[in-house]
Amino acid sequence: MKLSTKGRYGVKAMLDLALHSECAPVSIKSIAQRQAISDNYLEQLFSVLRKSGHIKSIRGSQGGYVLSSKPEDITVGSILRALEGSLAPVECVVEDQPLTCDRYNICVTKTIWAKIRDKINDVVDSITLSDLVEECMKNKNNGDFIFFI
Repeated sequence: MKLSTKGRYGVKAMLDLALHSECAPVSIKSIAQRQAISDNYLEQLFSVLRKSGHIKSIRGSQGGYVLSSKPEDITVGSILRALEGSLAPVECVVEDQPLTCDRYNICVTKTIWAKIRDKINDVVDSITLSDLVEECMKNKNNGDFIFFI
């Protein structure tokens, strides 16, 4: 499985939001500058993240974005699935609507793909934005939070 830029940049942007939105809403422009992501691309990601309930937009001159929940309640897995869809390595073991082939009932390898899917989900669901914030605080560099995903 390989994540697209949607998933990688989405996690980066959500982490940036968790680090900077405690006092006031954060603008897309400021996140885009800090994380070297296009404003337009970030707007597309935030539209999906807003619709999925991960973030809220605040209107007005001091507006921007804030997390919809506490960082400890938002998992990396929920962010990735909102942006990427299922994290299953192959279509036949997608959780909601598996694509079945004519050999599905006799396929031995589908159990391998299901185990890989389950392990990936276990890992990404065990990591919260709060965990990532803590990691950033440990590695703080002169007040700037720089992370690469």
